[in-house]
Amino acid sequence: MANHKSAKKRILQSAKRRLRNRYYKKSARTAIKTLRSMTEKSDAEKFLPKVASMIDKIAKRNTWHKKKAANLKSKLAKHVNSL
Repeated sequence: MANHKSAKKRILQSAKRRLRNRYYKKSARTAIKTLRSMTEKSDAEKFLPKVASMIDKIAKRNTWHKKKAANLKSKLAKHVNSL
């Protein structure tokens, strides 16, 4: 356990941040799964910008690497175009 006040605060902050990141990541993964399971092109085209925005926000916060985010967005766009 931490001995310094600042270290205790850091532990609390990192726990909060971890929960928040976990929520954002799980929401994005669910949205990606939903988009991949769509069969109607018009619905998928409307949903793609929302998913891309979620992915960008996660990459901006350094929860996911920016190249991982770019690869995901690219694959999702290819999927939507192939419908």
